[in-house]
Amino acid sequence: MEEITQIRKLSLWIFFIPLIAINLCLFISINYDLFENTIFRVDQIGRTDFTIPYIDGSLSISRASRTYPAFLIFKPGMIITSILLYFYWKKNNVLVNKFNDISNKNYNFKIFGILSAIFLAIHALLLGVEVDLKAFKLLRRIILLSFIIFEIVAQGLLVYNFYKLKEKIKSFFNTAILRCKIALVFVLVTVALGSLPMLVTKGNVHLKHALEWNYFVGVIIFYLLTRLFWIKKR
Repeated sequence: MEEITQIRKLSLWIFFIPLIAINLCLFISINYDLFENTIFRVDQIGRTDFTIPYIDGSLSISRASRTYPAFLIFKPGMIITSILLYFYWKKNNVLVNKFNDISNKNYNFKIFGILSAIFLAIHALLLGVEVDLKAFKLLRRIILLSFIIFEIVAQGLLVYNFYKLKEKIKSFFNTAILRCKIALVFVLVTVALGSLPMLVTKGNVHLKHALEWNYFVGVIIFYLLTRLFWIKKR
């Protein structure tokens, strides 16, 4: 099916673009001295000593990506990803309609998925914009949280739809990868709910940062699994 081919291509880009973007921002923050005496001199806020934030949580994604020149990578990367996400969820909606032998039905996963893409784009646009208002800072947190919630809900609903169709479409996908997707969504939901008390209280800054980096990678691993999920037809 043409949709499967398109989804496989989209999923790979959705995985690699944000992964490369955040780690390039990390590289710039750690190796800021490489950019001294150039037009890409790193802003003081974005500088840090050597760190592996996935483990030690010494640096947040926001700090690594919101200052010059890192935002030149992060903002376009996230906006491009949000556009790809829009097409990803749209194509999956078409595909599920075909498997169900219907047309023009908009599933909930499409709605939540497109909303997550919109909030990701808004988050990227607002990142680095400094407005000394508590309401604005709260708005940015709400937008980021909305992206995460809608994304996880969309992933869960899509997996649920494919699980219901598994007997009808078993020749198209890898059963083991479906199990992996179910397990991944379960872990993401469990971690999100389990870490909520910590996130709403002060302290544990390094732990929160480490969670942020690893959780972001966990969310986009879903798309790498999508690439592996569909069996390439010859």
